[in-house]
Amino acid sequence: MTGVVDAEAVTKRYGEVLGLNGFTATFAEGITGLVGPNGAGKSTLFRLLAGQLRADAGRLTLLGQPAWGQGEFRRRVGYCPESLALFDWMTGNDFVTTLLRLDGFSRAEAAERSARAIAEVDLTADSDRRLRVYSKGMRQRVKIAQCIAHDPELILLDEPLNGVDPVGRAALSALMRQLSAAGRHLIVSSHVLYEVERLTDRIVMIANGQAIAQGDLHRIRDLIDSHPHVIDLESPDPRALGRALGAWDHVVSLEYPEPGRLRVLTRAPDTFYAALPELVLTEGFVVRSVRSADDNLDAVFRYLSEGRR
Repeated sequence: MTGVVDAEAVTKRYGEVLGLNGFTATFAEGITGLVGPNGAGKSTLFRLLAGQLRADAGRLTLLGQPAWGQGEFRRRVGYCPESLALFDWMTGNDFVTTLLRLDGFSRAEAAERSARAIAEVDLTADSDRRLRVYSKGMRQRVKIAQCIAHDPELILLDEPLNGVDPVGRAALSALMRQLSAAGRHLIVSSHVLYEVERLTDRIVMIANGQAIAQGDLHRIRDLIDSHPHVIDLESPDPRALGRALGAWDHVVSLEYPEPGRLRVLTRAPDTFYAALPELVLTEGFVVRSVRSADDNLDAVFRYLSEGRR
């Protein structure tokens, strides 16, 4: 295997629980999507690549180096974890600068790098605001800023689009494409296949700690699209939003499971995700978050997993 990241029979245990179970995959240059349901092992793989965990078995290399036990080499890797929890008393600039200082940069260089990274994620106007007032999209962007401030070659983004509104999602996707165009390699995880496919056609699919498929997976998208797809939206006026979405011919049904939430069943999720940002911008709807229920993806992953046995 010769890729930016190579994994061969990698296993990681948490006591009796397997986080990864003989995971084998190659991640090429550019952007690769890591797609799998929640609990599949995506975050475990990222923590192994970031040097926070050590594999119990197997071989894991990134940029030609072992993933564990490399000191100065860690600066070639940037890691953006899934959690939105931040040091809320800090400003965005304080957050990025402090992490750079902890990484060994001088005060002057940390300040310069922080300003440059914050500008790259389009947060300069908000860099002196406290993190506690940042939206989900802003939090994701400042996390990416700390991830790229030391100019890493490999960027690990764990569920960066999770819970972000449609407009923020489009902006983050554009940022990831810009980072790739600048020569950085990205691995982007998601439990929503369509989010990743808008970034790249190179995908590794993971379930139960194993890589079950990798490469160009339009065939897998077609398989998922053959099932009605559930999408949950959070909005202050879900019924007005529902009336607009109900006019789309691929929308099968609408439900309102609780106040402020809308559940959509669609036959064409890729079309839905592509059209939603334009609807929000042109009609002025407020959509605070978009989430894809795992049930339909889980069924597909079970199907693929069983096919490998």
